[in-house]
Amino acid sequence: MRKPQILITGAAGQVGQELLYLAAEFPQFQLIGLDRSQLDITNEPAVRDWFAQNAIDFCINCAAYTAVDKAESETDKASQINIEGPRHLAKACQSKQIPFIHLSTDYVYHGNSPRPIKEDAPTSPQSVYARTKLAGEGVALAAHNPVMIIRTSWVYSSFGHNFVKTMLRLGRERECLNIVFDQIGTPTYARHLARTLLQILDRIHQGQIKAEDINGIFHYSNEGVCSWYDFAVSIFQLEGITCEVYPIESKDYPTPAKRPPFSVLNKEKIKHHFSIGIPHWSTGLRECLIQLRAETLSAKNIS
Repeated sequence: MRKPQILITGAAGQVGQELLYLAAEFPQFQLIGLDRSQLDITNEPAVRDWFAQNAIDFCINCAAYTAVDKAESETDKASQINIEGPRHLAKACQSKQIPFIHLSTDYVYHGNSPRPIKEDAPTSPQSVYARTKLAGEGVALAAHNPVMIIRTSWVYSSFGHNFVKTMLRLGRERECLNIVFDQIGTPTYARHLARTLLQILDRIHQGQIKAEDINGIFHYSNEGVCSWYDFAVSIFQLEGITCEVYPIESKDYPTPAKRPPFSVLNKEKIKHHFSIGIPHWSTGLRECLIQLRAETLSAKNIS
């Protein structure tokens, strides 16, 4: 019997790699992971041809231009990947009438409200990265139905480059670090996000929900709230790293692109629609650190 096939674009990224890692947990699916060298989503004829030649049942787009500061000087490149890429994929999914999941970001918001942000809150992108990601959502939604937009925040993993791995490296190299404490949000373990996406697709496959039920914008991050300063302190405490962490304001660490000062996401919509539980960010951090320790030990044993 043929297994439903899930195309994962941007498979070399953090969420893409986590999706592939979870393949054994979801044996009912065949996961097809493609990186940019295998499928350039900015190339519309290439996307159209790939879809014409392959039978797939779902598509998850993890590809994105995420170099937030670099995007300020690479607007065209960011636009191609973050806007044209989702447009081409959505149109290709429309041609085959298959559900499309597209990952987006908390950067589309830029407010100081102390209340968790709902999906219908006003957007206010303040950087090239944020503007291109918001535009990418729009073109995907306009080109196809169903399209599920997942806005997430502060993603990290044992794969790729991210805040957790940077802190582990710097914390072992330095005696002290200055970390901003006035940007508030929620760290998201990419494996938890990836597992949720596959659970939702499994419910479609099992007939528990309809494909059209996923259409629209949804939030997903881990539960809880912290600042980047709090997050760094937790990383060092869990790993027994003695590096001192000092809180600073964003104005003391200027960057080319503005960061959202408050981007805690309200997840009631995704929890209610799909009856999913979401772990606290501290649980995700512990799991990721355990994974990183296991990988370090494995590498030592191999060498």
